[in-house]
Amino acid sequence: MKTPSTQLKNRRLKLRRLLRRPRENRVRPRSRTRLRFSPTAWAKLLYFRDRGGTEVGGFGVTPAADLLYVEDVRLVGQACTVVSVAFDDLSVAEFFDEQVDTGRRPAQFGRIWIHTHPGESAEPSCVDEETFARAFGNSDWSVMFILACGGRTYCRLQFSIGPGGDFQIPVAIDFDRDFAPSDFKSWALEYANCVRTAEEFDCLERGDGLQVGDAIFGPKQVLDVFQESVQRKGPFFDERPF
Repeated sequence: MKTPSTQLKNRRLKLRRLLRRPRENRVRPRSRTRLRFSPTAWAKLLYFRDRGGTEVGGFGVTPAADLLYVEDVRLVGQACTVVSVAFDDLSVAEFFDEQVDTGRRPAQFGRIWIHTHPGESAEPSCVDEETFARAFGNSDWSVMFILACGGRTYCRLQFSIGPGGDFQIPVAIDFDRDFAPSDFKSWALEYANCVRTAEEFDCLERGDGLQVGDAIFGPKQVLDVFQESVQRKGPFFDERPF
């Protein structure tokens, strides 16, 4: 004969089995960690990618309440080749000052590094890996996003909080919010003011000037800045975390 305590225990186990959902009906929650672009920001990035035959790099700008939603892609002054992008430190500093003046925090404009690959592969190169580790390694979190010419993407989130780590995350275009129309005129001006190719610097060595907006810079003035940038350890920005 079972004791009252044994009977009570059996009733509890039976109740638990009845309340338990069948294994095949359990649904794992979908991961919400993904990088999302507004349609306008995505169109702007495609425009920058297809504008020339080199890599192009910039920063993703996000709202304060959703740091993985890119609402704008901003370029800074850079020297580009088909395999590399060298950001100008002064241009990066001016961009950061501009963003702070608008009331944004560094997490909104200095954590998502975006660049393109002119080839079919979106896999990061050894230079990409070194740059990401050096320039963003001390940040609490950061993202490296690559868009290749053929449409392939690569996106990795890294974080230094606790033990640290990194993992790839999916990418999506978010149509659930209002978005601005395309503005090809301003995009073309931003590209012209920021992107300089190796061919353009070859022209400078021959004695031609370089026009940026309405200003024309002499060959020596521009080449001195460029050579100083590429000779500096890591011509991306300084070692300070954002």
